[in-house]
Amino acid sequence: AVMDMQRDGPLALLLLFLGHMITALEVPLDLPQPPTITHQSPKDYIVDPRENIVIHCEAKGKPHPSFSWTRNGMHFDMDKDPKVLMKPRSGTLVMDISGGERAEAYEGVYQCSAHNELGTAVSNSIIIRQSRSPLWSKERISPIVAQMGQSLILHCRPPAGLPPPIIFWMDNNFQRLPQSRRVSQALNGDLYFSNVQPEDSRSDYICYARFPHTQTIQQKQPISVRVLDNKPAEERAPVFMVPSESVSSKMVLRGEVLEMECVADGLPTPAVSWVKHNGEIPSGRASFLNFDKTLRITDVSETDAGEYRCIAKNRHGSVHHNIRVTVNGEHTVLSKTGSRGLMVRDGRASFLNFDKTLRITDVSETDAGEYRCIAKNRHGSVHHNIRVTVNAEPPRVLTLPNIVYQVIMNKPALLECVTFGSPVPTITWFKDSLSSMLEGNAYVFHENGTLEIDMSQPSNSGKYTCVARNNLGISENHIYLEVKEPTRILRPPEYRVVQRNRDVVFECKAKHDPSLVPTMTWLKDDGELPDNERFRVDSDSLTITDVTESDAGTYTCIMNTTLDQDSASAQLTVVEAPPTPAVIYEHPGTPTDLELTDPGARSVQLTWTPGDEHNSPIKKFLIQYEDALHQSGVWHNLTEVPGTKTTAHLKLSPYVHYSFRVLALNDVGFSRPSMPSRQYRTSPAAPDENPTEVKGHGTEHNNLVITWKANGPGLQYKVMWRQQDMEKDWTSVSVANVSKFVVSGTPTFVPYEVLVQTLNENGPGPKPSAVIGYSGEDFPSAAPGDVRVLVLNSTLAEVRWSPVSPESVRGRLQGYKRSLHRHNSHHGKHRTEIFSPNKTSGKLPDLLPYSVYSLEVTAFNGRGEGPSSVPQRFETPEGVPGAPSFFKVSALDLDSLTLEWGPPHERNGRLSGYTFKYQTGEKTCELDLPSNQSSFTLHNLLHSTRYKFYISARTQRGVGPALTEEAVTVLDRAPPVAPAFGNVSSSVSEDGALISWEYWGPEKHLYVEYIIDKSDEDWNKEKVNGSQFHVLKNLKKGLAYKVRVVARGHDDQAVHHSEELLVNVPAMVSPQVDIATQGWFIGLMSAIALLILILLIICFIKRNKGGKYPVKEKEDAHGDPEIQPMKDDDITFGEYSDEDHKPLKGSRTPSSGSVKRDGSDDSLVDSGDTQFNEDGSFIGQYSGRSDKEATPPSLVNAMNSFV
Repeated sequence: AVMDMQRDGPLALLLLFLGHMITALEVPLDLPQPPTITHQSPKDYIVDPRENIVIHCEAKGKPHPSFSWTRNGMHFDMDKDPKVLMKPRSGTLVMDISGGERAEAYEGVYQCSAHNELGTAVSNSIIIRQSRSPLWSKERISPIVAQMGQSLILHCRPPAGLPPPIIFWMDNNFQRLPQSRRVSQALNGDLYFSNVQPEDSRSDYICYARFPHTQTIQQKQPISVRVLDNKPAEERAPVFMVPSESVSSKMVLRGEVLEMECVADGLPTPAVSWVKHNGEIPSGRASFLNFDKTLRITDVSETDAGEYRCIAKNRHGSVHHNIRVTVNGEHTVLSKTGSRGLMVRDGRASFLNFDKTLRITDVSETDAGEYRCIAKNRHGSVHHNIRVTVNAEPPRVLTLPNIVYQVIMNKPALLECVTFGSPVPTITWFKDSLSSMLEGNAYVFHENGTLEIDMSQPSNSGKYTCVARNNLGISENHIYLEVKEPTRILRPPEYRVVQRNRDVVFECKAKHDPSLVPTMTWLKDDGELPDNERFRVDSDSLTITDVTESDAGTYTCIMNTTLDQDSASAQLTVVEAPPTPAVIYEHPGTPTDLELTDPGARSVQLTWTPGDEHNSPIKKFLIQYEDALHQSGVWHNLTEVPGTKTTAHLKLSPYVHYSFRVLALNDVGFSRPSMPSRQYRTSPAAPDENPTEVKGHGTEHNNLVITWKANGPGLQYKVMWRQQDMEKDWTSVSVANVSKFVVSGTPTFVPYEVLVQTLNENGPGPKPSAVIGYSGEDFPSAAPGDVRVLVLNSTLAEVRWSPVSPESVRGRLQGYKRSLHRHNSHHGKHRTEIFSPNKTSGKLPDLLPYSVYSLEVTAFNGRGEGPSSVPQRFETPEGVPGAPSFFKVSALDLDSLTLEWGPPHERNGRLSGYTFKYQTGEKTCELDLPSNQSSFTLHNLLHSTRYKFYISARTQRGVGPALTEEAVTVLDRAPPVAPAFGNVSSSVSEDGALISWEYWGPEKHLYVEYIIDKSDEDWNKEKVNGSQFHVLKNLKKGLAYKVRVVARGHDDQAVHHSEELLVNVPAMVSPQVDIATQGWFIGLMSAIALLILILLIICFIKRNKGGKYPVKEKEDAHGDPEIQPMKDDDITFGEYSDEDHKPLKGSRTPSSGSVKRDGSDDSLVDSGDTQFNEDGSFIGQYSGRSDKEATPPSLVNAMNSFV
């Protein structure tokens, strides 16, 4: 510890606190100092067995300390365990148990020590224990039967976990059981009934135990309670159920929490109250919980010891119980080691805070040494050594020198002067010179050395000096203050009413300090302007063209500088165009009759006649000129006059051949130019003015670019320059027909005086005035130093840096650029912010929690950025997570709902679980779910009931925003409804299956669905376009389909469906040609039938004339060639003979159903194959046979039988 010595004036104090130490001064890090623990893990550290174990130990010191650990009082060697690592330049331990190692192996008592050559700092004893959530032991609980009015206790007896579980009672529907003065949960988790009532009968008293570290919930077997009300309950006086004995005692340590509980039975339900014997219950630290049955006192002290009484009372009497409370603390002894006691004996030492604090005033070097504090009670003692080092240092001003503060007039200014010294130095402020010390009511001098000026005025600008003194020396620092004029809007925008499709202009003119760079911003309804080309922003106005109704609203102009801003707003109202008759607005008519009068050497008078206004007044006239001598055909704007004038007095330049023309302007636009006037010539002369807008600036680090605006054609310019305060003589050069000249070889960023004078053949122009310009800048050569980042919370950090030296800027310092990069980001974007040159600190807002960032700071001038500072890496702590990525509810059956959700996209830390709530009516239930769970099913819900669900993620920092869903459980019996479909029918054609129906329901989304009969596939569906019939064209031939019509709601859920139809689609039949219907076949058969008829008639005639003919004998005897047997493949008829006795050629004699001829197999009549139609036409098949055994009878017999 580093303590301060006495200085002139107030006393310096040395404070030693039990268990740790504080320093009287914030010692700069460049001074030697012993280690100090800056961050450590909590004393009782319960770890999650699913994550790596991280034990924090951070310390500062000069030189930087080294670290070591003990475990269970023994040296802990990290090198022996490859799973244990220590972070570089830190004492933080990381136990990697991701490979399956058990967390129990690392349980124990750990202590960190930080060492350097000046001393040792020791952390608290950190007890590492693994969290545990044991399972509930299985048990069978018998139903409880109680008489109405009796008392009852339902025991929970949860398993012992680490840390202990949180107990709550719920029913099967996850609804918390209501509690009251009659029914309440005790501190041990049991549920107490002062007297039972019939409404207490239920079968689902369930005790739940939530283990907070592992985020698991376990439940006890449900307990069934039945209350008998078969006889009236007898009222009785109160009797205590808890505590059971008449007198009890409690012991509590100082600073801890005291909880006392009294639960009584009785009928009617007794009321409980508390009193303290011979004392008052502390009102600020005491609270009455659990319907006044529990008294809780926080931050217990010795004054809270004593006897407390709880009293239970109803109308039949009262009962009380006394609780004796004892508060134990430790006795502290502080002594300096190496002596018999405290060596400070001259009254400079005193003990405070119950001997926990030793204060030594007027510290000297003799007070340095090692001090020991000893804490004792009846159970033992413990001690701790504190090493005190007394430093003597002359004053040092830690604030950077020559800082320039800029502040707006009438605003407060804070000039910092951070110092260090031992003894603590006194601070004195001076302005402009060391002879005028600041004092008076206009200044406020803060204890940390800061000078505050409440109302800054221009007279406060200047150089300030802060001087730090102690008895060892003196130090001073110079600071500059610049008081700027405030930014003010002089002409704010005005309320405008404009017709639709017209243009509107809002003006916003402002003034600001000339040294500050302004920025004009326009807003619409407090938001950005629409991204539309109709909105045009100029330096001091906003123009909206073709106004629409959506453009109506409030428009705000904001003038910003780096120090302040001002704003003003105006309303825009858009109205419809006026009713008919419509007024036609056009461009103004062309001016005419241009005349030149009153000629002068450098002037002339121009008059004209205006054209028609065309229902829009002329706002102004624009006069242009053409120089026929130097720039023929090019028109230049000369001047403007108001629309009410028709005359202009024109100032002219020498040696120009002028021609003039006039244009008129109204709200519609410009007119056409008038005809040119007659030519007017001015005589040559020496220039009467020099060029304007003369500037000097550099484009490279070794040049000076001199520019100007030419004041006429055909002129020469004499350019002169010299380095300010360094050169007496001017360097000059003459140029013509240019407006720029570059001076090379200049030093980097030095001021130059610049002159530009006009020349022509008649002489030089007037003597010009000098302007100051700077040669070119170069990139800054140095980076800001001492960049430090202080993390304030999970989304905000502060960065500080030291400014670059003026020599390294090599130009005009325009500010500092801060570049922020987030590691492990998918986007990989850098954030940059720019700060004014007088800033050396700033905030880092909008950080993402639980992220790693790198920060660099650069200085920049007009040339660009200099080198970056050393990247500073820092981490943001955990924050509240975002909402879960999705949340949906689905129904399993009539009384169950399943909820599913996804982890949040923005976790902002390590998720510790989810908080789940649901409510119906006024009842609300809340559950804590583990982080690895993504679904949950609720059973035994009420039928036809609307539930509202909430799900939110949480980290150690808290609970994030919730997602909400609503769901309704299904009716257990659907109410009878009238059928929505009727007369559903089908017909099958070549085009497909036509399905028709009648529908009387309200739904508009109808579908025809079909599936192959006896198939397990999903139903195919086709949407119906507003009709009551539909053709299914995609059915396969030869298959049977089940078809139905379905009406669906907006959520695509089926609301109504028709009965199912079975539709058979016939198979595809190959096309067959029926020969009996062919024309050629019918003709052939008719011819054959006619021929047969003729033959039969002839045979009949012959039969009547000659009787029988011996055909066989005749053929054998004569061998007539005409009666040759037919070939097997000859199917034609033989010719008919002229001889009476000659038989028919090719004739057949039927016998036994067949007709046969000698040597021929052709058969005309066959009883088995020949068929006739009803009209007697022959349709059979003519076929040959080989039956040679049959002997045919004569044809005459056949005819006889036929007739």
